[in-house]
Amino acid sequence: MDVPPVSLSDLLRHPDDLDKISSLKAEFSRKKAAVDSQLRGGLREQLETTQAGMNGLADGQKTVQQIKEEMMKIDKICSESQNMITDFATINLVSQAHRNFGAVETMRRNLETFGDRLKDIADMLAMDEDDFGNMPNLLPIHIELTKLRNIRDDAIEQITRGDDPSLQSTLEDYFERLDGVISIFDERITLIAMSLINLVVADNVSLVVRFALIVEAEESSDQRVLALQEALKDHKEIATRFQSITDGAKTVRGYKDKFLAAIKDQAVPKFEEAKAAFMEDPGMLEKSMKWYFNDLNTVKLGMVQLMPKKWKLFKTWTGIYHGMMHDFLVGIIDDPETSSAHTLEIVSWPEKYYRKMGKLGFKQEELLPQVIDNRETELVRDFRALIIKYLDQWIDRIWVQEKKDFEERNVGEGGNLDTDEYEYFRNKNMIDLWRMLREQLDAAANSKRADVVEGVVDAMFQRLRIRQQNWQKMLEDESARYENDKLGDLEGFGPLQDWLVATANDQIACIDDNEEEGRFAYLSDFKRKFGTLVTPQYMDRAEGEVAALRDGYVDLSTWCMTKFAQLVFAVDFKAVMPDFFTPKWYSSTAMARMIATFDEYVKDYKAVLHHSLVDIFIEIFADELLIRYLSSVRNKGAKFRRTDPFQDKIFDDLSTAFAYFDSLDHPDVGNAIKETWRVTELFLGLLTVSKEELPNTFEEFKTRYWDLQISWVEAVLRSRDDFERSMLNSVKARAAQMDVVRGPETIMGKVK
Repeated sequence: MDVPPVSLSDLLRHPDDLDKISSLKAEFSRKKAAVDSQLRGGLREQLETTQAGMNGLADGQKTVQQIKEEMMKIDKICSESQNMITDFATINLVSQAHRNFGAVETMRRNLETFGDRLKDIADMLAMDEDDFGNMPNLLPIHIELTKLRNIRDDAIEQITRGDDPSLQSTLEDYFERLDGVISIFDERITLIAMSLINLVVADNVSLVVRFALIVEAEESSDQRVLALQEALKDHKEIATRFQSITDGAKTVRGYKDKFLAAIKDQAVPKFEEAKAAFMEDPGMLEKSMKWYFNDLNTVKLGMVQLMPKKWKLFKTWTGIYHGMMHDFLVGIIDDPETSSAHTLEIVSWPEKYYRKMGKLGFKQEELLPQVIDNRETELVRDFRALIIKYLDQWIDRIWVQEKKDFEERNVGEGGNLDTDEYEYFRNKNMIDLWRMLREQLDAAANSKRADVVEGVVDAMFQRLRIRQQNWQKMLEDESARYENDKLGDLEGFGPLQDWLVATANDQIACIDDNEEEGRFAYLSDFKRKFGTLVTPQYMDRAEGEVAALRDGYVDLSTWCMTKFAQLVFAVDFKAVMPDFFTPKWYSSTAMARMIATFDEYVKDYKAVLHHSLVDIFIEIFADELLIRYLSSVRNKGAKFRRTDPFQDKIFDDLSTAFAYFDSLDHPDVGNAIKETWRVTELFLGLLTVSKEELPNTFEEFKTRYWDLQISWVEAVLRSRDDFERSMLNSVKARAAQMDVVRGPETIMGKVK
């Protein structure tokens, strides 16, 4: 069955598919080379066949022309003789009467002895029935049976030229017994034809040779009949005068065609038996086809020398077998009940098949059509697509369940979350996801083809990246409800924080290898599993994919912690953040209360948050607090008056924060955070230095923090009670003069 071509738009649906261009190009090149090879072989075979046909036609035309010329010569001589001999008409009439009398006498004698001769043939057939292995009377039976068939044909032909059609019916009744004997003989010939392989193996050379002699004689007789029919077709007026040269067979008996048909017929049950074994066990294909190559080897080594060379028996036999092999395999491929395991075995078969046929002396291009119509690539792609289809179905089901669990986090016990052996919050479906990936990888590995595994692994990489994006979007959309909420509806807020923690833990579980204990995270285990199934060239590219996934897991876990901190500010600190740097700020203890609230969060989640994320969580919160603190210069009513103790208040806020940072379990974390917070010194400088020193203070600030936003600096300057436009102009002028060296992002890049 022809498969519609696949367009590039179907193969390149996603940007990531551009990575497949090189493999697609190689695949199409291989396919083109195979098609070119097949076309060249087909052209060569067609040219040979055409040339042989033309030679045959030329020989036939030559023979027909010779017959025509001879008949014309005879007719000319006959006419000339009639003119030369005065009494020719009388002599010719007497001669015809004599010939007719002789022919009638011969026919009478043949008809009288016909029954006895037929009985003799029947007796010989009966004798051979007891010795099917040798059939000693085969040739005598054929010779005598051919004579009787010729007698019948002559008699029927003469009757058909008469005026009484009832005589033909009488003759047919008379010769009826002959048909029964012919039927028995034909059965014997068919039996031998069906048993030739076994006869050669049993070294029964005599019977095989006698069979070949009979078929060759019948082939010559058929050729003579066809040649005479062609010669007489356009010269009926001459043909009536030369009936004597048509003695013998009058019809084509087709024993050569029956022989060729028997080659196919005897192989049919063998293919059926092979199919039954193969369908029961896909691994039995090669073993179930052992007979195929044994048969061809037997023909090559034991049968060819027993048959006429002009038959080119080995090539003919192989052509028949190859066509049957093609139909056998394609039939299984196109059967909708065929499993993928059977299809994959067939995909791997052509390479073995052509290697074995090569040992028998045949090149691949000589065996047409290609044994599975060059559908290897298509079948591999279909199998790969089938695995990916199941992969997508599994991932979709898991994702639907995950979304359902997330939506029902308020009603599910424990927020619809699980805990692992360390009591860390975890998503319920993470284990199922990676188990499913391993199972689909096993299914791809069963193909024993690296290209199948590589295609499936590519799809898994893509789906895992999409999952990271989907998780972030789902959590982002849900978080936005609380960040933008103005009615104070906090239902589901606490479970959302739990899910952020669980999601962060899941990402770490994917990449957290423990080599000391010999425990590998999901991603590393996945890499080890497919690494033994793919080519080294693919593995080089896969390293980049694994690294990208690893980075994605790190980024998503960090994003979850960042979103957690942002939600704390959006919900818990919503009321206090607008008061910073306003008159209310001087009398408030907002910084202390925020630090205390955050400390409670850390204590509450420390036991259920992966240990590697605790310090990261604290650092993220500290950064977010600093960003929000510095951004508060944009608060409505924020103003730093020279008469107000704003420096003391800022120092008090920083002291509160630094005291908490000093109390952390890991001093290096606290020191790193405090180092980040040193930026407040430059912030204070912008608030306190004189107008003349502002450009220098800004330059120092911009030099240390290259991504310092000029818009934020403007907001700081405008919050000074002594702000003048000239202050901003001097800062912008200095900024224009500076040649800033870009570097890694700093905390000030996040302060807008």
